[in-house]
Amino acid sequence: MDSWVWWLVFAVGLGIPLAITALPEFGLFAVGAVGAAITAGVGASVVWQFLTFLVVSIAMLAVVRPIAYRKLDRGPRVRMGIEALPGARAVVQERVDEHGGRIKLNGEIWSARALHPDHVYEPGQQVDVVEIQGATALVD
Repeated sequence: MDSWVWWLVFAVGLGIPLAITALPEFGLFAVGAVGAAITAGVGASVVWQFLTFLVVSIAMLAVVRPIAYRKLDRGPRVRMGIEALPGARAVVQERVDEHGGRIKLNGEIWSARALHPDHVYEPGQQVDVVEIQGATALVD
């Protein structure tokens, strides 16, 4: 069998751990193996085939990998649970002052306290959730 076929078999073989482990580095090495298969296909010696494999694989690791990881890190951070509540608007259900009260926040009734002791919020008023402390929302 020609050596270019072995390089393609090696590239496909690198795809197996890529699929199992989801480590993209195996895919980058597979690209290097395809490069070596092309080099073998044009009739280059085994030394040139291995050099092509090494150069392409190292270049892919040095250039493509950092770019891919930077792109992965830039995704928006999704806030969930109580972490998503600060900054939300709520409607006062029962009078809210420094001692307590009730608000409707995202369709749920929450206990609430005024952030500033001198502020009082009456039913129907809209308030902003500043912080969540336990099961109590601090509002402003």
